[in-house]
Amino acid sequence: MKINKAFKYRIYPNKEQLILIHKTFGCTRFVFNRFLNQRIELYKNEEKSTTYVNQAKELTALKKDLTWLKEVDSVSLQSALRNLDTAFKNFFQKRAKYPRFKSKRNNIKSYTTKNTNNSIRIEGSMLKFPKLGLLKTKFHREIPRNHKILSATISQVPTGAYFVSITTEFEKEIIQVPSNGNIVGLDFSMKELFVSSENQRGKYPRFFRMLEAKLIKAQRKLSRMVRFSNNWYKQKIKVAKIHYKIKNSRSDFLHKLSTQLINKYNAIAIEDLNMKGMSQVLKFGKSVSDNGWGMFISMLKYKAELRGKQLVKIDRFYPSSKTCSICGAVKKDLKLSERVYTCKCGNSIDRDLNASINIKNQGKLLLQY
Repeated sequence: MKINKAFKYRIYPNKEQLILIHKTFGCTRFVFNRFLNQRIELYKNEEKSTTYVNQAKELTALKKDLTWLKEVDSVSLQSALRNLDTAFKNFFQKRAKYPRFKSKRNNIKSYTTKNTNNSIRIEGSMLKFPKLGLLKTKFHREIPRNHKILSATISQVPTGAYFVSITTEFEKEIIQVPSNGNIVGLDFSMKELFVSSENQRGKYPRFFRMLEAKLIKAQRKLSRMVRFSNNWYKQKIKVAKIHYKIKNSRSDFLHKLSTQLINKYNAIAIEDLNMKGMSQVLKFGKSVSDNGWGMFISMLKYKAELRGKQLVKIDRFYPSSKTCSICGAVKKDLKLSERVYTCKCGNSIDRDLNASINIKNQGKLLLQY
């Protein structure tokens, strides 16, 4: 089967390349906003809609009038239009909110282009890119030779650094691995990320909490400065660097932990939790957002698929915490403050460990069907 994989690298554009990159950021933003406005006005005045094909034709005509649009990669302009079309499809399918205009002051700026006629390729320690030529790139890991480059996105993050994300495609035969009883249950833990049915703790370092005081101090300093002044921009980058450090530390930790679990087990059972709802619960918002459970599950999902293993989701309404893992009795009046589960059958066990064992057992039942 065909599988897509992304590779992200730091790039170091020269002065001429930087000018063109920012010009492309501006042109793609202009195209997105202009045709978003067209869709809004068309529906407002005539109650009609339009399509990507129609707007693509208009973009071609527009480039004849606005010649400065020809200075940037034409494929990047088409990609901006395609992104707009996708945004509307996601809105109508209730997967996203109504598309919004892109601001010049967006924290993250980016544009995407496709690999046509080998226009994106690696040449030694450099990356060949449409319009930009050879880009100095830090290749910390190689793209395998059997991977075909499909597209690439250049972005500038709030810290001021530039990156390229290369999307590739490759063929891989996925051989399904039978669970053979090698299954583990994971119960979500606010403090430790998870507790497994083998009593392994996620031991999540809570990166946001570690840097929260430093972040608050930097944000307060920023709030006292004159907006858009030189010092304001410098302080804004300092705030962004703290956020960036938290994000990278979290991602690195979760990647290593998810890989460890996928390598060890043939099947992993989890609860299908409503994380958005949990984050809105009083006093739990920061804890839920900090430990990155949603990101962790996404990593487990795609890594399991690549290795032919299974990620089993248990119904969120299954009372895993209230059910005795020995006799199956349900303790309906169990309070959140009770950290030890005790049952009339004599079972006395850590609350989270009890829940993870129940999740594992439910996972086994689901794998039988």
